[in-house]
Amino acid sequence: MKQTILIIIISILTLGFTIPKPIEKKIDKEIASIFELNSFSKTLIIIEEDVKSVLLVPFDDDNFFKILNENKLIGYFYYGKAMSKTEEFDFLVVFDKDLIIKKIKILAYREDYGGEISSKRWLKQFVGLTDGNIEYSKDIKAISGATISAKSMTISVNDLLKSVAILQTKEQL
Repeated sequence: MKQTILIIIISILTLGFTIPKPIEKKIDKEIASIFELNSFSKTLIIIEEDVKSVLLVPFDDDNFFKILNENKLIGYFYYGKAMSKTEEFDFLVVFDKDLIIKKIKILAYREDYGGEISSKRWLKQFVGLTDGNIEYSKDIKAISGATISAKSMTISVNDLLKSVAILQTKEQL
């Protein structure tokens, strides 16, 4: 009886802290393409609770990873969610080993309008960024019909970059 309860508790905890399989497949495909790899491994970055409390984005138990090829660090990725008008959308930010953004991709957009933020051309504006001081419609072009989602994405990337900077100073990476 105790074993059954323990297995159920572990299953619930594990299910609550995992990237959905279809999203994980998209992430793996992107990483393989970006770094031109056939195989790689992902290692979860564990962030201390006291450090988590000062970060601007949620670093949960399943959304920030090191990317390794033959046990050598080649980059990082962050899987996050941001708000559109009424729904959340899922996005991926891939960093190189120096924590410079290599690519951003919208993995799942759930609104009828505003999907233009998935455009590779629009998302390219974030490539190369390391500083979390970008401004929507100044540094990042506005998108008519996707204002809420585009602003949300810009804020999310800003907050992520600021949080990554904090992690670096606290020697968490």
